[in-house]
Amino acid sequence: MDDLTSYEKITRRTRVRQHTTKVLTYILLLFWAFMVLFPFYWMILTSIKSYSSYNAEYIPSFIARSPTLQNYVDAFTTVPLARYLLNTVIFTVITTAIMLVVVTLAAFAFARLEFRGKNIVFTLFLSLMMIPNELVVITNFTTITNLGWRNTFIGLILPSVTSVFYIYLLRENFAQVPDELYYAAKVDGTSDLRYLRRVLIPICKPIMITIVILKIIECWNSYVWPRLITDDEAYYLVSNGIQEIRENGFGRENIPAMMAAVVVISAPLIILFLCFRKQIMAGVARGGTKG
Repeated sequence: MDDLTSYEKITRRTRVRQHTTKVLTYILLLFWAFMVLFPFYWMILTSIKSYSSYNAEYIPSFIARSPTLQNYVDAFTTVPLARYLLNTVIFTVITTAIMLVVVTLAAFAFARLEFRGKNIVFTLFLSLMMIPNELVVITNFTTITNLGWRNTFIGLILPSVTSVFYIYLLRENFAQVPDELYYAAKVDGTSDLRYLRRVLIPICKPIMITIVILKIIECWNSYVWPRLITDDEAYYLVSNGIQEIRENGFGRENIPAMMAAVVVISAPLIILFLCFRKQIMAGVARGGTKG
C-alpha cells in the first residue's frame, strides 16, 4: 500500500513538472511571437493613420481611431512605386531563374561527375566564401562599368546569377542520394542530364524550393549593388525607391505614408513565405540530416 502511494506521488509530481514546463514553454513562445510580430503590427497600424492624427499623438496609440488608406494612394502617386515594383519583379525572376540553372548544374558536377582535380577545384571554389563582399562589389563594379552595362538590367542581374553557398548546399543534398540510383540509371542508358532532371531534382525538390525562396528574398532586399550600378530612375528597385520616397516628401515628415510604402514592399515576401513555409521547413530539415 505504501509502495502504491509512493508511486502515485511520483506520478503526480512528474505530471505537475511536465505541465509546468509546458506552460512556461508556451509563455516564452508567446512572448517571443509578440516581440517578432509587434513591429509588423506597428508598421501596418501607422500606415492607416492619417498624417494629422499621427502627429497629434504625444503618446503613441496602439489603435487607429480614424483609419485611412490615403497613405497608400500617396505612396503610389508621389513616386513611381509601381514601376519600382515591376523592376524588382523583373530583376528577381530573371536572376533567380538563371541562378537556379547555374547552381543546379554546378552542384551536380561536383556531386556526381568524376574529373581530374575535382576536389581541389571544389576546395578553391569554397575558398571564395572567405573573400569579403566589399572586394567583390568593387571588382564587379569595375567590370560592369568597363563593359558599358551601367543603368541596364544586364548590369543589375549578371553579378548575382551564382552563389558558392547555394552550390555547396545543393551539392551536399545531391551527394546524399544513394550512388546505386545513379549506377542503375547509367546501366539503363540514361544520360546525366536526364538523371538530374528525373531523379535528383524531384528528390531534392524541398531544398531547391528553399534556395529559390532565399534567393528571391536576397534579390528583393538587394540595396548596395543596385544603388551602386544605376543612377537612372527607370531602373530603380524598391530598395532604392525607398530613398527616392524619402526625398520626395516622405520619411520623417510623413511617417504614415512611408510606412504604407514599406507595407506594400514587404507584402509579397510575407505572402511568399506563408505559401511555401512547409517546403522551407522540409528543405531545412533535409539539409540538416545525413544519409
